[in-house]
Amino acid sequence: MGELIAVLSGKGGTGKTSITAGLATSLAHMGETVLCIDCDVGLRNLDIALGLSEEGALSFAEVYSGQYPLDMATGHPFFPGLKFLTAPIGCTAADIDIKAFGRLLRQARREFSYIFLDAPAGIEAGFQLSAQYADRVLLVTNSDPASIRDASQAGNVLEQMGKTNVRLVVNRIHKRTLETMGLTVDDIMDRAGLPLLGIVPEDVNIVLAAAKNTPLIRTSRGGAAAACRRIAKRITGLSVPVRL
Repeated sequence: MGELIAVLSGKGGTGKTSITAGLATSLAHMGETVLCIDCDVGLRNLDIALGLSEEGALSFAEVYSGQYPLDMATGHPFFPGLKFLTAPIGCTAADIDIKAFGRLLRQARREFSYIFLDAPAGIEAGFQLSAQYADRVLLVTNSDPASIRDASQAGNVLEQMGKTNVRLVVNRIHKRTLETMGLTVDDIMDRAGLPLLGIVPEDVNIVLAAAKNTPLIRTSRGGAAAACRRIAKRITGLSVPVRL
């Protein structure tokens, strides 16, 4: 059975969607079968980060309602093992049929090694929808105080939901900024109250890749792309040092 990974953030603007796309494409590049599901109902943009903005995509609601089979999910032109379902339009996260969504995820576990759920920021209905079925949760934060505080609050909500496999991804790290703030990654971990999975540097290539409608790991070998590849290896169980 595949592993279901929810990628969450307490605050908007942390780069959660870029992290989702970077990890999913890295795992697919490693030969894993991966399904990405955009759960940000109303503000969906995972297709851009995946380099699929010009491709038509089924919504997960169209699949769980039986209109289309899962095997018609949009395939990726560069990564044969990667497929994508977008978020439905014209509704809210509260309108989603949770039981039907759960049945879709159970089927996906049988067909894919990893299923990524890219949730909307915050701790509202979309957060709950993505987190409740997850085997593993990645909580993405930046180094600013508001982002760290919101990550801590989101971690508390996840604990109340009974989620124990929660790991922190510190994104958009800039060494000089941390030094100026007198802050370390260990400080961020302590304040968020969560163990660390990885750190990702600030990288202009993320924006450039999206503008070119190309996945980050196809446009860059260093920076954020390299960090995502390292984190993807850790997800598979490999021992890889945490570094920028």
